[in-house]
Amino acid sequence: MSGLQCLATENIWFDKCCYDEAEKRFYEGVNGPTTQQAKTAVQQAKGRQQKRQHRNSSSHAGDKELVSRMKSLELENQTLHKVVEEMRAALQKLESRVAVLEKSPAPVAVPAAKAAPVQAALVKQENGDDAEDDDDIDLFGSDEDEEAERIKQERLEAYAAKKAKKPALIAKSSILLDVKPWDDETDMAKLEECVRSVQMDGLLWGASKLVPVGYGIKKLQINCVVEDDKVGTDILEEEITKFEDYVQSVDVAAFNKI
Repeated sequence: MSGLQCLATENIWFDKCCYDEAEKRFYEGVNGPTTQQAKTAVQQAKGRQQKRQHRNSSSHAGDKELVSRMKSLELENQTLHKVVEEMRAALQKLESRVAVLEKSPAPVAVPAAKAAPVQAALVKQENGDDAEDDDDIDLFGSDEDEEAERIKQERLEAYAAKKAKKPALIAKSSILLDVKPWDDETDMAKLEECVRSVQMDGLLWGASKLVPVGYGIKKLQINCVVEDDKVGTDILEEEITKFEDYVQSVDVAAFNKI
C-alpha cells in the first residue's frame, strides 16, 4: 500500500477540531487559566464580596432600628409605671378618706318642727306669766281673720270662674288609610265616593290619591282627622268595609297624634 493510500484511509483530519480542543485544555491545565477566565473569576469574587457587605450593612441597620425600638419601649414602660404608681397613691388616699368618714359619727339634725315648740316654751318661760296674759288679749285678731278669709274665698271663686271659661283640650289624631279594591276593574272614583260618604261626629276627611299595587290594580290612600274620644279606627274600618261591592280590605298605613 502506498503512502497516499494510507493517508486516504486515515480519518484524523476529519476530527481535527476535537483534537485542537483537547490540546487547548491540556495547555490550560499546565499553564493555568487564560486572561478572560481570570477576569471572570475576579468579577465573581468581587460580586460575592459586595453581596456579603450588603448583607452585613442591612443586618447592621436592622440591629440599629431594633435597638431604637427597644429603647422607646423601655421609656414607655417607665412612663406607664409612673402613672400606675400615681393612680395607686391617689386610690390609697381616697380609701383612707372614706375610712375616716365612715368612722366619724354623723351630726344629728334636730327637726325644725320639734325645735319650734322647744323654743316657744323657752320664750314663754323667760317672759313669765305676764307674757301669757298679754297673749290672751287679742283686740283686732277676729276682724283680720274674717277679712283674710273673705279675700281668700273671692280669689278661689275668681280662679274657678276663669278655669270654667277656658276651653277643654280635644285630643285629635291624623290617620292614613289604605283602601284596597277587589280587582283592576273596580271603579275607584265610586269607591272613593263611598268612603267619603261615611260621616260621623268628630270625623273630617282629607286628601286622597291612587297608589299602584301591581297587575294594574291601584289602592285608594286617603287621609282623615278624628277626635280620639268620638271616632276610632275600628269604627272606620267597619263602616268602610260595608261597601263590599267595591272594598276588599282597609288597613291603617299611618297613625299620628295631633
